[in-house]
Amino acid sequence: MISVLVTGSKGQLGNEIQRAAERHPDWTFHFTDIEELDITDPDAVETFLKQNAVQFLVNCAAYTAVDKAEDDAEFAMLLNAGAVDILALAALRHNIQLIHISTDYVFNGENNRAYKANDPLDPRTVYGRTKQEGEKAIHNSGKGIIIRTSWLYSVFGGNFVKTILRLSKEKDKLTVVFDQTGSPTNAKDLAVAILEMISQDHGQNRVPRYEVYHYANSGICSWFEFAREITVLSESDCTVEPVGSENYLTIAVRPRYSVMDSEKIRKDYQLKIPHWKESLKNCVSELIK
Repeated sequence: MISVLVTGSKGQLGNEIQRAAERHPDWTFHFTDIEELDITDPDAVETFLKQNAVQFLVNCAAYTAVDKAEDDAEFAMLLNAGAVDILALAALRHNIQLIHISTDYVFNGENNRAYKANDPLDPRTVYGRTKQEGEKAIHNSGKGIIIRTSWLYSVFGGNFVKTILRLSKEKDKLTVVFDQTGSPTNAKDLAVAILEMISQDHGQNRVPRYEVYHYANSGICSWFEFAREITVLSESDCTVEPVGSENYLTIAVRPRYSVMDSEKIRKDYQLKIPHWKESLKNCVSELIK
């Protein structure tokens, strides 16, 4: 029997893990959000873990509003770092394997090659710095798997894919930045990968350990290319035109380059990581239906 606690279960990834969990009817899942478990309260976390036998803890909870975080640093730090420290220490006490989801924003976005898991961190935003502090908490505990991902989207919640689908119905023309490059990631693929990691770790009786991985769908593109592919797949007549990022000023700076190297996680767990176009096609098809 495998027992898994998933925090932040109402987000994109949390919802996708709930769907992927249907493939594992013999596992026990505890899906929680703020209503069921306040991960910023150490007593609440300790009580929950004493009452429920948990072997794996997947932390999907995060403050992800990149621009808003610039003016809400205290709460962003509480959720992205303080709560992670609480979970990491609790997992250590209860011999639980923590799997924590992080982001490409912990890098400066100035690379000219795909970011590897051991590349130096250099966040340029409040959001990125709070996520870095969360990673530090796990590193300091000595146990916990960090999975950094990028450009996450899903059939759930608000995201770039759903925004482009909506706007392409409302407008004849869209302008999208062409000078920011990354690796779009379907949260459904990441959810399946996480449960496969849990299955393998449990099957091989691996003890809780510290490790850092990157997971993103294969291939790279710009936001412009991403948007254009969305309109092609949805058979929209809307025209998508490229524009420089200087035309879209944001409160928080966006990374110029967010491509993630997923080779380490692919090799360690023998994962089949789909190309972003293949995964996008599946997502758009489901959203249209």
